[in-house]
Amino acid sequence: MVLGGCHTHPDFEALSLEVHGLSGIEREKKIAENRGQEGREIPRGMFVKLQRAAAVGLLMFFGASAGYAKDLALIANKGSGISEISMAELVKVCKAQTNRWPDGKPATFIMRNPTSADAKMVVEKIYASTPDAVGGLITTANHERTNHPAIIVVTTDDELVKRVASTPGAVGLVDVYAINSSVEVIKIGGKLPLEPGYPLHGN
Repeated sequence: MVLGGCHTHPDFEALSLEVHGLSGIEREKKIAENRGQEGREIPRGMFVKLQRAAAVGLLMFFGASAGYAKDLALIANKGSGISEISMAELVKVCKAQTNRWPDGKPATFIMRNPTSADAKMVVEKIYASTPDAVGGLITTANHERTNHPAIIVVTTDDELVKRVASTPGAVGLVDVYAINSSVEVIKIGGKLPLEPGYPLHGN
């Protein structure tokens, strides 16, 4: 079926022959019945709705695809004194294997919930694990650090940026488009987000 067009009955030729053998009045009646059944078109309003639904579907598809294509920025509390970190060092911080920075401040990693779609890249590229396993690691890492948790989980990018800005020694990984002037962006392996070769670039 073509949208906005007509659907032709497969037995149209047989019906035409049948109509041809009828009298004038009966022929007109048969033709009218045939048109009423087979000549329907999709109403314009419904066609517009179908177009809109298709457009929304495409936007949702490309929006979901683009969500994982954005770079993640490593942000730090201002005054942290950190300007660059290697990927291996970052992994240690994220896994609570580095407890303190060189200046003595407790190292705290702030991240999105590992089960959320927003944490997909962190779970895969930093932890190389599953969301459930990362959740267990977080529980273990914070077991004896009630006053200064090693890893803090938040629900939104805005909350993540605010927690990093207000927590001395904190770093976090967040969508590059969510950062603002309240935090500092740290190089990973000598690269900043959006630069070629940046390790936390979405696929």
